[in-house]
Amino acid sequence: MSRIAILGAGAWGTALAAAFLGQGHAVKLWGRNPDLCAEITREHSNRTYLAGATLPEALTATSELGEALADAEIVLFVAPAQTTRELAGRIAGLVADDAALIACAKGIDNKTGQMQSELIAEALPGHDVGVLSGPSFAADVVRGLPTAVVLAMPDIKQARAMAQALSGGAIRIYASDDVTGVQIGGALKNVMAIAVGICRGGGMGASAEAALITRGYAELARLGVAMGARTETLMGLSGLGDLVLTCSSELSRNFAYGIAVGSGSDVTGLKLAEGVHTVSIANALAARHHIECPVMHTAELVLAGRMSARDARAALMSRPVKTES
Repeated sequence: MSRIAILGAGAWGTALAAAFLGQGHAVKLWGRNPDLCAEITREHSNRTYLAGATLPEALTATSELGEALADAEIVLFVAPAQTTRELAGRIAGLVADDAALIACAKGIDNKTGQMQSELIAEALPGHDVGVLSGPSFAADVVRGLPTAVVLAMPDIKQARAMAQALSGGAIRIYASDDVTGVQIGGALKNVMAIAVGICRGGGMGASAEAALITRGYAELARLGVAMGARTETLMGLSGLGDLVLTCSSELSRNFAYGIAVGSGSDVTGLKLAEGVHTVSIANALAARHHIECPVMHTAELVLAGRMSARDARAALMSRPVKTES
């Protein structure tokens, strides 16, 4: 049994808390909203983020960071990616020196271009920092449906030990030491999912969607390798696997957001789509590494209101014809 603190009481944080509690781990869930924490604890529900799900009666949530982190051996950062720097700074002095810190949010800091693990390591030096990512919907995990993800740590032995300890029930965890690759796959697939969603919303057809997924993955892989990822990691669960899942269901917030944009619907009030916050910095990183990423670039133009979905289709289809690879 491990003592686990989960920081973030949204859909993914709550689902992980329920799953790990079901495995027999000691779990403490933290959320910013005291009313939401009270609902999780007393009513065993999270109607805001996991409507219809019944949570374990033993699951409790708190809005006090010190309470959530007391004696924690493993700390999961599951709050939105753009809040990771602030949250990591807040827990300095509250987390045990030997606690392992795991980034679970899928995004790149849009001010600095840093990965989630880099933000955490900078705020909390001296800790082992890893990342948990892969094709996973919170709605599936909270229902106990089979899900496979990847846990990456700088040391592969530690990754294997933690993957073994945290696997169980319907969650299967694979180990990796490619911390960079696992994060890049998760962050960039959100941008690609928005692009494919725009295609779906614009009624461009299944053939166009398949082409965008394929060419989007090629961009993801080129940029990922330039940033230090391993090709085999990007071809695995946290890269290609997550991309396929995210581009196949409206359970994906990024895909649903893209559909709304592509169909001309009002996106006000839609749940957080991390790719919206990642697209600009992802294109900046591509430019920095001299990697051509037309799908990502076009997605940014559409999201910024500088290009319509119809014009985006025309722009991508009129690009110079070239060899595929």
